[in-house]
Amino acid sequence: MAVIPKIGRILIVDDDSSHRFMLSSMLRQWGWSTEEADDGTTAVKAVEQRNFDAILMDVRMTLMDGIEALKAIHILNPVLPIVIMTAYSTVDAAVEAMREGAHDYLTKPLDFERLQLTLAKAMEFRQVAEAVRAPGNHDTIPGQFPGIIHQSSGMADLLKMVEQVAPTEATVLISGESGTGKELIASALHRLSSRNGQPFVKVNCAALVDTLLESELFGHEKGAFTGADRRKDGKFLQADGGTIFLDEIGETSTSMQVKLLRVLQEHEVQRVGGQETLSVDVRVVAASNRILEEEVKNGRFREDLYYRLNVVALHIPSLRERPKDIPPLVEHFAQIFAKKNGRGLNGITPVCLAMLTKYPWPGNVRELENAIERGIILMRGDYLDEESLPLSIHNWFQKNNITPTMESSPSSLEDAEKMVIEQTLRETDWNKSESARRLRITRKTLQSKLKKYGLSPG
Repeated sequence: MAVIPKIGRILIVDDDSSHRFMLSSMLRQWGWSTEEADDGTTAVKAVEQRNFDAILMDVRMTLMDGIEALKAIHILNPVLPIVIMTAYSTVDAAVEAMREGAHDYLTKPLDFERLQLTLAKAMEFRQVAEAVRAPGNHDTIPGQFPGIIHQSSGMADLLKMVEQVAPTEATVLISGESGTGKELIASALHRLSSRNGQPFVKVNCAALVDTLLESELFGHEKGAFTGADRRKDGKFLQADGGTIFLDEIGETSTSMQVKLLRVLQEHEVQRVGGQETLSVDVRVVAASNRILEEEVKNGRFREDLYYRLNVVALHIPSLRERPKDIPPLVEHFAQIFAKKNGRGLNGITPVCLAMLTKYPWPGNVRELENAIERGIILMRGDYLDEESLPLSIHNWFQKNNITPTMESSPSSLEDAEKMVIEQTLRETDWNKSESARRLRITRKTLQSKLKKYGLSPG
């Protein structure tokens, strides 16, 4: 069961007075305050005059139906979530409502447990969508991990491990896809260690060819190569007493891996072109977006170096594995870029937030950050909406035939019918009599449709 918000005001829109009364009584028992409207026009006027946290609205009404009311309300308040109610026979109208930006839809007769969960989720979306208006500096997050924004259990478990490992002298290997924040974790390991008063030196091993990387890491003597007009200390010497972060270590050549292994074993370096052996006291934190264990099996990474690095392994989950982290990250980046670009920001539309939450983010947090920056720069009004998002995101939804507020977008009324039947059967644990009752069709008709759509348990 979802955590139900303790406060919230919901507008119930239905031209059936007895149904409105029943819903209002139920919602008040759950702790929410309610207001009623008997038609779409009345609902629009209510939204013009008062604030609501969510709307529960029927599709079929006399003067203004739910679709037209939804469009009018979202002009007034794009971030107000609207849940549509529809009979099974008018599910096509619900599908249209979803495409117009409804948060979700429910079929009549209503499943009250699902109604409660759906409204709770809608109100959570509203809170996130409006949170971007709140002034504040998110560049520094209170606590042990400034800049690491999360709500997921996966990230919480990772940060507990960081707290445990950081005070030790153990070499750490951080794995994770590009853009997940490996440098932030490395920085946290240094900051929470006894070396935090000493240098934290970062090296991108993928950015330099071997000869330049060797000089960068170990330094060089004057005249060691063309252009070496003076002696230079490398990153290991610069990090003496502190921590060196070797990012993308999986991109190094086998010859460079041999030299890195020697440093880890002997705690000594030699400048390029020099004979003097220099002792270094450095903690090594390495990172790779490659799976180094597989690289070892394929002969592309030295096994002995891998085990030297992999004393403690930390894996950062991808953003698609931790969708709970997306809303707070969106809020964080939206506030930063609105302030940076001098843009007023009143919120994020529900469709935009749903798209951001459902998109798989192959580029992880870095891609999300870029998408929000682009959206803030290109938004046409005071709300971040889906039209401001990169084309690649829209193309993904179109290619996969998915709408943000549904797992799959029915391309026809038959697709929608199949989807609703299958959902109802799952909710009743494949009780055909109960499913037929909820769908308001006979058991024989249901049996015929199961055969038509090839539906069966499991």
